[in-house]
Amino acid sequence: GTSPDAAKWVFDIGGAGWGNNELETYTSRTENARLEDGVLVIRALQETYTGPDLIPRDYTSARLKTLGRAQWTYGKVEARLKLPFGQGLWPAFWMLGADIEQVGWPNCGEIDIMENIGREPSIVHGTLHGPGYIGNPSLSGSYTLPGGARFADDLHVFAVEWETNVIRFYVDGSLYATRRPADLPGGANWVFNKPFFIILNVAVGGNWPGAPDASTVFPQTLFVDYVRVYQRGG
Repeated sequence: GTSPDAAKWVFDIGGAGWGNNELETYTSRTENARLEDGVLVIRALQETYTGPDLIPRDYTSARLKTLGRAQWTYGKVEARLKLPFGQGLWPAFWMLGADIEQVGWPNCGEIDIMENIGREPSIVHGTLHGPGYIGNPSLSGSYTLPGGARFADDLHVFAVEWETNVIRFYVDGSLYATRRPADLPGGANWVFNKPFFIILNVAVGGNWPGAPDASTVFPQTLFVDYVRVYQRGG
């Protein structure tokens, strides 16, 4: 029932769409993010809630980041997660350049280790964004669970191996995409050889997943068994 370790995680708080026309207000309440039996749960709720901007919205959730607590350049970054599901849900495990407050987005760079939209319960996506390649499909890859299984049915490990001028994307140890500077559009800069921080969140609605509908059941929960960062010895 306690909040995540404040020595490791910071909450993003508020609404206003987060650049994607999302519908939730992010809070730091234990109703939206807390530890249960050693697992972090991030819970999206359907409720009328007024955040610090004094605008009531119909959903709440949580968004946690390590900015100001920890950042890394290179390594294997992974999390063992059980995803929510349903139209309009958008869980993500991702990274942003630690210089975002100085250079802004997308110049800071973005590494989406795992994104899922709830209407595709068997598919996750891994993507790079940066200056001049915000939505370039050649920098995105996807992984589909075999046999119609859903990522909401069990825990799965999502990871990137991030080294100088290469990022590899994995699900449960299976490599499904590799990206290098040669994959960028002509003249674009590779902005991934510098420190990044981690984000975990569950968005509700937005340009990509669309809004919840009558088929969407709330609450929906992202279960986080662990987040780990490995770096090479030597």
